[in-house]
Order: sequence, then C-alpha cells, then structure tokens
Amino acid sequence: MIKTYFITAWRYLKKHRAYTAINMIGLSIGLAACLLIMVYIRHELRYDTFHTNADQIVRATFEYKMGNTIQEAATTGAKLGPEAKRVFPQVKDYARTYLSTQTVAVGNQTFEESGFLYADTAFFQMFSFSLLEGTASSALTGPDKIVLTRSLAQKYFGTIHTMDKQLEVAGKAYTVSAICEDPPTYSQIKFGLVTNFMNLSAYSTREQWWMANWVTYFQLVPGTEQAAFNERLNAYMQTESIRNEAGLEGGDYIRFHLEPLGKVHLYAKQQGLEPNGNINYVYMFGGLAFLILLIGATNYTNLATAQSVSRGAEIGMRKTMGATRKVIFWQFMSESVLVVFLAGILACLLAALLLPVLNQVSNRQFILSDLLELQTLGWLFFVLIGVGFLAGIYPALFITRLKALQVMKGSVKLGKASLTFRQSLIILQFAVSVFLIVITLIMTQQMDFMQHKQLGYQKEKMLVLPIDRKMGEQYVALRESLKNIQGVESVTAATETPEFVQWTDGVVATNENGEKSISVKAMPVDIGFTETMGMQLLAGKDFKENDLLPENEKQEFEISSRAFILNEALAKEIGWTPDQAIGQSLTRGYEGKVVGVVKDFHYQSLHDPIGPMLIFLEPNFVKSFVIRLKSGDVNPQLNQIEQWWKSRVPHRPFSYRFLDNSYEKLYDQESRSSFLFSSMSVIAILLACLGLFGLASYSVLQRTREIGIRKVLGAGTFSIVWIVAKQFLPIVLIGIAIAIPVAWLVIHQWLNDFAYRVEPSVFVVIIAFVSVLILSFATVGIKALGAANSNPLKNLRTD
Repeated sequence: MIKTYFITAWRYLKKHRAYTAINMIGLSIGLAACLLIMVYIRHELRYDTFHTNADQIVRATFEYKMGNTIQEAATTGAKLGPEAKRVFPQVKDYARTYLSTQTVAVGNQTFEESGFLYADTAFFQMFSFSLLEGTASSALTGPDKIVLTRSLAQKYFGTIHTMDKQLEVAGKAYTVSAICEDPPTYSQIKFGLVTNFMNLSAYSTREQWWMANWVTYFQLVPGTEQAAFNERLNAYMQTESIRNEAGLEGGDYIRFHLEPLGKVHLYAKQQGLEPNGNINYVYMFGGLAFLILLIGATNYTNLATAQSVSRGAEIGMRKTMGATRKVIFWQFMSESVLVVFLAGILACLLAALLLPVLNQVSNRQFILSDLLELQTLGWLFFVLIGVGFLAGIYPALFITRLKALQVMKGSVKLGKASLTFRQSLIILQFAVSVFLIVITLIMTQQMDFMQHKQLGYQKEKMLVLPIDRKMGEQYVALRESLKNIQGVESVTAATETPEFVQWTDGVVATNENGEKSISVKAMPVDIGFTETMGMQLLAGKDFKENDLLPENEKQEFEISSRAFILNEALAKEIGWTPDQAIGQSLTRGYEGKVVGVVKDFHYQSLHDPIGPMLIFLEPNFVKSFVIRLKSGDVNPQLNQIEQWWKSRVPHRPFSYRFLDNSYEKLYDQESRSSFLFSSMSVIAILLACLGLFGLASYSVLQRTREIGIRKVLGAGTFSIVWIVAKQFLPIVLIGIAIAIPVAWLVIHQWLNDFAYRVEPSVFVVIIAFVSVLILSFATVGIKALGAANSNPLKNLRTD
C-alpha cells in the first residue's frame, strides 16, 4: 500500500512539474542555507572542546590600574604561571605561550613560518594535541627540542617519520623531538612548530609581573571551583609583598581573570593567539537559519494548500470510485513527504556545492564530512519529517472531509481562519525580509565608514617588511640602503604597526597637582616615524638622529633614547596643552623629555576610543620596517624591493604586507557577517516572494469566475491586476511596520559596540520600504497578469 501511495504521488508530481519545481526549489534553497549555517554554528560551538582536560583548563587575562587608567589584555607577565603553581595547590600545571613568525632552515631550503609557538614543558600534557611520534612528557624538556606538525614534517622532509632530524630556526639548531597531528580548525591554539618557552631571550622570560606578552593557561586540580580560586589569586595580588614587588601605589592594582577554555573563543573580550568569535553572531546566525527555514516551510505549506484546492475534480472522482478518506489522506501525506525529501536531497547537493563559498565567507576550511556529520543529517531528517507532515496535514484533513459532489463542483474554499493564518505567515516573511535589508544596509554603511575614515596616519601604499634578529645586527645599514631604492619615499621602523597596538606601559608625569601615574599604549619606533606615517604634529618635532644616546651613555636593557612623543589624549590626561608638553619630563622606567605631540590617531579598531599613547624612540626593539612608497604602480617598486631583499637578506624568503590590508583584517568578522547577512537577505526575500506568489495563486484560483465576469463586462487588464494586487498591500505594509522598529533597535545595539560609527539614516528605511514594495507587487502582478490575460469563457465554463 505504501509503495502504491508513493508511485501515485510520483506520477502526480511529474505531471505537475512547475508546481513541483517551485516547491522543491524554494524549500531546498532554505534548507541548504540552514545546513551551511548549521555547519558554521556547530564549528564555533565545539571550539577547544576536544581537549580531555578542557573543563580544568583556564586562560588568565590581565587587568591593571595605574592612576586613573584601567587597561586589560589577554597576555600576562612571565611570573604569573610559575608563581601560581608555587603558591596555590589548586594549580596542577601552567603553560605560557607566545606565537611568532620565524625563519626555518632545513638543509639548503628556508621557510618563513607564522605558526612558531613557544610553550612551557607541560604544554602537550595539558592540551590533547595528538602526538604521532614522541611523548608528551619529554617533547619540550630540552632547549634544543622542537615539535613539528604532520603537515610541516611532510613539507620539510617528505615523511612524518622525522624523529631526531635537524633544522635551524633563526640560526639556532633544533632536534625534532615529536610529531604532532595538525591542530583542528576549531582550536584557538594553532601552530606548525613548538619549542620550549625558555628559548625566548633571557630578558623576555625573566619572571616579572609586567611586560605582559605571554598568553598563560592553567590546568586546575579536578574539583577546583574556578571563581573561588580566581578570588584567592586576586587577593594574593593585593598582599603588601606583591604590591611592593610590582611597584603598585595607592589605588593601583593588578588583577587576573580566569576564563574557562571552552568559553574563550566565543565569550572573551580579549583576543589571544587568534581572533575571537562572538556568541552574539552565533545567536544571530542561528536566528537567521530558523527564520529562513520558517519562510521556506511556510512557503511550501502555502503552495501545497493552494494547489490542493485545484484538485477538487480529482478528489471527487476518487471518492466516487470508492476511495476512503484514509486513502486520500495518506495520498496527500505521501506527496508532501516525497517532495520534502527530494528537496532535502537537493539541499544537500546545493550545500555541498556552496561549501567553498562558506569557507570564503567564514575564513574556515570546511569539508564535505562536516556537512555529512550524523548530528547534521539527523537534524535534517527530523526537519524534513516535520515540514512534510505540517505541509500535508491541513489540505489532507480539509479535502478528505468534503463530500464528493462538493469537490467535483469546484466549490472548495478554505476558511477565513486558514486564510488569516496564511496571511500572517506572509506578513512574518516580509517582516524578516525588511529586517534583513535594513540590517544589511546599515552594516554596509558602517563597513564603508570604517574603511574610509581618516585614521590620523597614512595606510595606503605603506609596505611592511619583517625584521628578525639577524637583520637587527645590521639594521641601520639595511634601513639606509632601503631609502636608496627607486620608488621608496620614506623608511622607518616600529615594534608594532599602528593599526593595532598591543604594547601597554606605565608613565609618571608631574603637573601642577603633583605626580600622576598613567597607563598607556606604547610604541617603540625608529627615527622619522611620524613623518613616514603621515601623522600630524601639533607641537614639537619628529624623532631625529640626534635624539639617540651616544653609545657610552646607553644603560641597562639598551635604552637608546630619552625622547618621547605623546598623542594629544595623553597630553590632555596629564593636563598639558600640546605646546606646554614640549620639553616636559616624563618617566617610563627612566626619565625622558617630550619632543613632540601628535594629533590623536586610531591605534586600535574603531570599536575602541582613542586613549593615551606614548611613542618612544628605541630602534633596538623594532620588528618591522614601514616603507612609504611613491605614488603610481606598486608592482615595479615591489620588484625592486624584492631584488634588494634577495641580495641583502638571503637567509629568509621575501615576505611583505600592506598596512591597509592589515587594517581591513581588524574588521574581518564584521565584513564577513555583513556579506552573510546580505546573502541571507537575498534568500529570504526570494523565498518571501515565492510565498507571496503562492498566496496570489490561491487568490486568483478562488476568484476565477469573478475575473471572467469582469472581463466579459469590459474590465481592462490593469484594473484586474490592481484588484488582485491591492489585497496584498496591507499584508506587505504590516510586515514593513513590524520589521522597521525591530531592525532599528537591533542595529543600534550592534552599533553601540563601535566607539566610532555611522548614524542610521531614515533613507535606509525608505530604500527597504520601496524595494520590498516593488518586489512584492511585481511578484503578485505576474500571477494577476496571467489571470487577466486568460480566456474569460474558459474561466466561466465550470458547471
């Protein structure tokens, strides 16, 4: 019997190809979009959950107050880990980590690797990265040991069996002590090579509370209550001995916040070893998936219901021939289930084809197996069953309860309650569409605002080249030779480029009210920095050669200069005007003089307001050349610089980046989310129009006789189209009226995350309103036009 149902259903669907195609395409597009979003959401939610000890591992973030300024960072000083293990029995182990870019030499080949990780000995015992060769307890126990991932072992040696093989990093020889499986994409700790943390410089690894450059993780003893331990740790930081050791005075403090490993990626404010995700975007995309699925399912229900009304003669004939209500009921249900399962198969194929697009949008590397995971397919199966049942149940119950004569005469009309419900679904669909249009347009405006806002420095045609330890030995000669390359306008260097500065520091200044301690962002730079970067000096001058100390006056830790440049926010915080600041003394571990004040510039993303910034002259700390190129085509200039690099820096491959590209990466998540919202908006609008088309089809079907009579009495095509179309105007307007205030609230909430943002314009609402109105009337008009141009005699010949 079941086989007969599906054979009959298949024949009916083949006969009505247009109806079947519309249903399947609409539903499959909605399901495919949901599948892709599901893959992304599942990936985000499973971040770092693969570690066996995940519930015992926490990341420590750093908060400190100096004067009136509070700073937070994802990094800590080198002392936190070992001190906590010595003092607190709740700490089973710790791992300080630092991710860098290094040049790796294997035989005669050199490679530049951005995934070079320094980590403490316990790293592979704390984290469940699978070792293919070697042991977790001994992998990092010596200063000359290094761990390779599977992919780098294959890249360097052509095999994963590389134990005890040799390679060089920055001129130092290492022995391969273990081979690790590549970290999964849902790990916040990603690396290609790992070596002992103590291989960093002695100054860097010296135990101190400050110089916070290391991402520190703790593994707590099982059963430790994290919040209670966090309080004990911060209480310890307030003891007199620790405050004296850290140089804290008055209301100054140091605090640490412990974040569960599984929460870091989606919930943490501070970015660690990689950019964080955002749980709000997960909620938003989950909501999008639900709304798109709802639109697709309701569209199918509307179309199925409208189509069932036209089957009066068929159903009446079946009843006359003896078909029972049960048989007809299951016939409707089998057709519905068959369509949705065919749509499900099509959705899987479509989602598989669109995986590369999802990878590009999300900056992930999803593969087909991610789409075909059991949980995802299980979710799809239950959705298909639900949609098939809901779409088939109403027309099945309604049609089967009618008498044969009634359905054969064509007097089948769905009740007012049904029509109200269907119209409500269309209202919801268009509310969602308008909501997404408004959100997308304002997101696009904000992205455009961020890309074109004046930052206080030049980011176009600014080339950034790395400086390693070996280059640092001949730094001045390299800098001067770079200046002589045709196409190079100016050269400077810095530890960090100004689009995202992480270095935090503390300064002490004296004003009319006495000494004042201030926490600042800081940039060690070379001479000519503000000039090369195109910054505006409000007072004083840029760093010059004569600001450097003579060799015999340099002190501990290679202090090269006692000259400072402030931004206007720091000068204002101290209580100086730009002119008053020039020549004033400032203490940053050593006393120096202010030689310049620059106009405030954005040294972090536009999410954050501009705060106090100290620029100090220290060529020994710089890690990147910053080169301003002359106007014109950059390719010839790049070629010349590459040739210079190969002759002057033969020990490492040529690599570079442009400052404007680095700036755009700050808003990578917002940019990708904006694109995803745009894509989903298009899908939602298309599906909403398809639903409106279904409702229009039903309306035209119910008014066939009326349209025929009006045409016989001389009604024109336009008047008939208007009669059909105008009844949908309230539906669309109500949807718009619901969507706009909701969208306005949501977008204001989103914009509040930016210190610098656009103000939403009423013009955006007008665009959304007009766009949806035109699309909806075009959709209804197509069906109405077909009815208006049909033969009225055919429409009236029903009895």
